[in-house]
Amino acid sequence: MATRIPVGILGATGMVGQNFIRLLENHPWFEVTYVAASPSSAGKTFAQAVAGRWHMTTPLPAAIGKLVVEDASNVAAAKGRCALMFSAVDLDKKAIAALEVAYAAAGFAVVSNNSAHRGTPDVPMIIPEVNPEHLDVIAAQRQARGWTTGCLAVKSNCSIQSYMTPIWALMQAGYQPKRIILSTMQAVSGAGYPGVPSLDIVDNIIPYIGGEEEKSEIEPLKVFGRVANGVIVPNADIKISAHCNRVAVIDGHTACVSLEFAGAKPKLEDIVPIWRAFTAVPQSLELPMAPKQPIIYTDEANRPQPRKDRDLDKAMAVTVGRLRACNVFDIRFVGLHHNTVRGASGGAILTAELMKARGLIG
Repeated sequence: MATRIPVGILGATGMVGQNFIRLLENHPWFEVTYVAASPSSAGKTFAQAVAGRWHMTTPLPAAIGKLVVEDASNVAAAKGRCALMFSAVDLDKKAIAALEVAYAAAGFAVVSNNSAHRGTPDVPMIIPEVNPEHLDVIAAQRQARGWTTGCLAVKSNCSIQSYMTPIWALMQAGYQPKRIILSTMQAVSGAGYPGVPSLDIVDNIIPYIGGEEEKSEIEPLKVFGRVANGVIVPNADIKISAHCNRVAVIDGHTACVSLEFAGAKPKLEDIVPIWRAFTAVPQSLELPMAPKQPIIYTDEANRPQPRKDRDLDKAMAVTVGRLRACNVFDIRFVGLHHNTVRGASGGAILTAELMKARGLIG
């Protein structure tokens, strides 16, 4: 692609915003040309705004450091400076919802890392390997809202992505989940910066993350749903019970999953070949951020582990292990993914790549 698409980031100074900048450096399709954050950062160069709090392990790109930070609430300031807007802004939920709609109404393709519009019926919540066809709802979204080039898509909650793709691969093979019980062990980076106080998390497990269990029980039903009459209709045939825990791991969300099927049940020896053979639209399109192998199965009895497996295949793969029979349901397994890459900025970038490939970003 000779000319890269100009990209803006709302909430660029935060942890997710910084990850967007890190991952988009040298991206073949997208170029960061606009950064916006809170009024306290507006007017400073980006380097000044993040001085002493650049949290990435790679240096701040020099070109980004020279950009002047705008006030994220000033939609007009972004006009003509970018076509695609990644949203990682930190406001209350109603303010985020209104701001993202304002950017879409102004003509921007908005891809959000936030939860504000995950329940909005005409906003697709995308895991690119699972439900790329949900982007079809954008035509109805634009028509209903009077938008032309503008649109709005979101990524799902980070914690659900360690098991959604493995379950979807089994669904594609003809096996339908009925009930799911899962326990997540979620990294401290999922709480942002400065995150969980050290005296709370060191030598400890915190068995509560506000709103996380509700998201884990509701959001998969929308992702596994279908487009009908201009909205996403959630899958009502699956029941999920979730336990969500914060653990002393920097990056990498892990989930222990027990799964019961409705109807036909796969043999254990057939499941791993299904996972290892699974590919989807991002792989067939060779999207830049897509992992070559979206599901990696490890045979080692003590894997997956965050330190050893979270960075596999650009930190965009889901690593699965410990598949075995379940004494209560049918099967159980452990899934792991990198929550700040696959589960946040990297997943949003992959969604934007899919939207570009489908002609949804001008």
